[in-house]
Amino acid sequence: MEPFGVRARLSGMDAPPTRELPAAARVPVAREPDDHSFDAFYRAKSDSVYRALAMTLGDAHLAREATDEAMTRACARWHAVRSMENPGGWAYRVGLNWATSWWRKRRREQPLWPDRDEAAVTDPQTPVALAALRRLPLNQRAVVVCRVLLDLSTVETADLLGLAQGTVKSRLARALAALRTVLTVEGEA
Repeated sequence: MEPFGVRARLSGMDAPPTRELPAAARVPVAREPDDHSFDAFYRAKSDSVYRALAMTLGDAHLAREATDEAMTRACARWHAVRSMENPGGWAYRVGLNWATSWWRKRRREQPLWPDRDEAAVTDPQTPVALAALRRLPLNQRAVVVCRVLLDLSTVETADLLGLAQGTVKSRLARALAALRTVLTVEGEA
């Protein structure tokens, strides 16, 4: 048996008019976002960008705001960001720059990380490695987070942070030496 539409078209007859469903009966079809959509990027990278910023900044609330700002900027520029080699790294850098600028504007008289973090560093509930990471200067902490947490190469880290490769290597070496010292002393205590 042939479907009615095929026979009607072959014989030159018009097919019967189709009846549309009323608007209330129509169900919108949920489309799955493709891998290149901002939604897919946000779901895949927002948590890792947040964790990297929280580790670098040492302040979970500031890291959340910086992540939100970075993701907002990524959404606004998605046509350019999606074609980048590492959009997650771009978002991390935007968040880090935003947080640094915010602190500079807000607290010119205070250092970027006030002494109030010292209580968190010495808190017995804080993991030793995290406390040791918080003691590092921002520039060393950013390199450690990029190389270890984000798993970027030296070249990628240098491009992302706007540094020379030698600077990345020397900051990483100094940071790892400081971390080894602190972790060895803390482990012996």
